[in-house]
Amino acid sequence: MIYINDKIHALDLTAALAAVGRERREYALRYHAELDRRLSVAAFLLLQRALRLEFGIEHTPRFGFGPNGKPFLPDYPEIHFNLSHCREAAACVVDTHPVGIDVECIDHFDKDLLSHTMNDDEQQLILNSMRPDIEFIRLWTMKESLLKLTGQGISNELNSILSNQEAYRFHTSVHPNYICTVCTHA
Repeated sequence: MIYINDKIHALDLTAALAAVGRERREYALRYHAELDRRLSVAAFLLLQRALRLEFGIEHTPRFGFGPNGKPFLPDYPEIHFNLSHCREAAACVVDTHPVGIDVECIDHFDKDLLSHTMNDDEQQLILNSMRPDIEFIRLWTMKESLLKLTGQGISNELNSILSNQEAYRFHTSVHPNYICTVCTHA
């Protein structure tokens, strides 16, 4: 299930920090900018909500981290989740199978990024699109959600990362200011 909070500026940061465990509060407070603190806490609150609603878990879970930093719940190995945020929204996905999620703002399209991040077919798809800004972010969120699913993190192989697309399922939603994509194994 996907959970999104795009009312980040309305979040009562003091109350939100009090509602999360010490570990996550300290993590959020490491950010210097208030917006980054809000986004970090908002993403974790979405996870807490998802765990409560879908699995009946009322307490703050303990985190573990994979080799490339992908978080997991050591006390609940059957529960998989992933978090993401951009300046417009925080997102969380929770499932009983591995998942990845990415949320990104729809920004000004920068053609200079194309050759570094997209293969020739993807570049043509973007350049021929009515909204290259949206098409670029749609493909970017697909790539990043796939990397987060696998726990690989950003790599130098961004141009080819979607070449095995049939092995994965993508669910993308386009909102006025951001795009969110969830990736699962097919």
